[in-house]
Amino acid sequence: MQNAAWITLFFAGLLEAGWALGLKYTEGFTKVGPSVATIVLMAGSFYLLSRSLTGLPLGTAYAVWTGIGAVGTVIAGIVLFGESRSVARLLCVFLIVSGIIGLKICSDA
Repeated sequence: MQNAAWITLFFAGLLEAGWALGLKYTEGFTKVGPSVATIVLMAGSFYLLSRSLTGLPLGTAYAVWTGIGAVGTVIAGIVLFGESRSVARLLCVFLIVSGIIGLKICSDA
């Protein structure tokens, strides 16, 4: 059950990165297709996050969920939009990933 909750949380985090990326394409929710896709990704992300909470502590799950989303959006920004790949920026992403791993290791679930 615990592994299933972590896997569910991982996919919730990926969907969170997806909807954050989708916001870039909605142009303030004025474009119908990207707006619908973004809302669907939001709903899926929230649903999977809620499902993961059946086996994980709230604080841990929320921090990991937002961390996965943050790392995913930074990577998408670098790959898709040519955002900075500075050492300092990549170090900060590494720190987020380290925090996610640390929460997983220290979790009772």
